[in-house]
Amino acid sequence: MGEEEGGSKAVRNTVVAVGGAGCLLFPATLAGGAVVIIIFCGLGVLLAPLIAIYLLFHLIFGGGGSDDVPGPGDASAVIAVFQGDGRGDLDTSTVPKDLVDPIQEAGKLCSDIGPIVIASQIEKSSDFNASLVGPDGKQGISQLPPDIFTKYGKDDDDNGKTSALDAEDSIMAQGHYMCDLADQARKMIAANEAAGSVLDLALAGYDVGMDAVRAAKGVPQTNEAQGYVAAVRAQFAKYSGLAAIPSGMATPTGIQTSLPTAVPTESLAPTPTP
Repeated sequence: MGEEEGGSKAVRNTVVAVGGAGCLLFPATLAGGAVVIIIFCGLGVLLAPLIAIYLLFHLIFGGGGSDDVPGPGDASAVIAVFQGDGRGDLDTSTVPKDLVDPIQEAGKLCSDIGPIVIASQIEKSSDFNASLVGPDGKQGISQLPPDIFTKYGKDDDDNGKTSALDAEDSIMAQGHYMCDLADQARKMIAANEAAGSVLDLALAGYDVGMDAVRAAKGVPQTNEAQGYVAAVRAQFAKYSGLAAIPSGMATPTGIQTSLPTAVPTESLAPTPTP
């Protein structure tokens, strides 16, 4: 009994570290009485174990009953997916039906970038808003800069026009661009010009540019670059189906699921004040 309660406590009490300035710690209560302690800190959050993304969807949409709390095995599966290469099968129920095919196709363009990566980037970039226009000139569901879309975009849905605001054109351009970045990353690693995984370097290149990655000889040690890589990886569990929303329920908007890291509170418990 004590062991079971301990396991539930380790999963329920989760620390989420999100890249940012300063260092703030406060509790937030979710469905089922789960307590999540949010810590906003600086650098160093990349690729730490992730449990919070699973808890958010499971507790909010999965019933939240005490008999239905995920155990250590579930958390381990989420951690493995978070740290993996994102090349597993996409859970098609987690993306809009009209985007399943282009996401799947974009994820087949090269062996380094799977559909889970594509879907995770889209959520991070636009939350699946195909008409989004960013203040920096980026457009569409994949939020590609105009010059990048001009280079990689084409009329993939054969509707007679090529537009960054066309979801299929944008997603396929994203896939081609990511494959190019992955190829550059692989060559940099082989030449000892950068350290890290092909996927992480490609993701960082997508966000801050490959010149910045090359100059840093890896993922740049900045909140922006590390936070982006971690935030995209945080979606892998969702789009692989481990933290999927139950069938028949619309994908929520306005719920922040881009949680870069999570570790049990026991490992970060503050020292009591005398």
